Amino acid sequence: MESKCLLLIYLLVLQSLALLCVSQDFDFFYFVQQWPGAYCDSDKNSCCYLTTGKPAADFSIHGLWPNYNDGSYPQNCDSNNPFDASKISDLISNMRKNWPSLSCPSNDGESFWSHEWEKHGTCSESVFDQHTYFETTLGLKQQTNLLKALKAAGIEPDGSSYSLENIKDAIKEGSGYTPWIECNEDSSGNSQLYQVYLCLDKSGSNLIECPVFPKGKRCGSEIEFPTF
Repeated sequence: MESKCLLLIYLLVLQSLALLCVSQDFDFFYFVQQWPGAYCDSDKNSCCYLTTGKPAADFSIHGLWPNYNDGSYPQNCDSNNPFDASKISDLISNMRKNWPSLSCPSNDGESFWSHEWEKHGTCSESVFDQHTYFETTLGLKQQTNLLKALKAAGIEPDGSSYSLENIKDAIKEGSGYTPWIECNEDSSGNSQLYQVYLCLDKSGSNLIECPVFPKGKRCGSEIEFPTF
């Protein structure tokens, strides 16, 4: 009986160590923001606002994602640490403003935040607990301020088309680092500004040049910046 108990304890310790290793094993973060006008104007997405109302016409957070230098990424690293809204209760109003869900049906945002924490956040437990994961990501949005950087370069979300290089240059001027731009298509098949990726070191403290860019939908040389 004693030997069986010791074996069980040993297996549980190994399982815990394996989970910890997975959560620590990454090289950098992608910080991803999306333009809600492109999400809602896509030919692939239906769009619903939070139950608290339509968000502001500003970039919103998609997520903070641990990544490997080869372009792959860890996911769902700790099923024993599910999302718990009570741990971020002081951040909720800020989250609804800067990290809103646009998926249907209309909701309070918690299912989106739960998905982001459980798929991506649990893989950064060597750096963040739940509160610091969300708090840090909210701070990054304020730090990078994409819309301000674009407007400073005369790039407005007015449905006009702009040079992809000018968009990248404006964001680099504002943030200090080269972004990766992901596009989607509107219902007429026009390429439009959808998501902006910037990178952080594995401490989650410092923006860096991206070691590798993702494999999402590439943009044409001229892209629309849709209204919202």
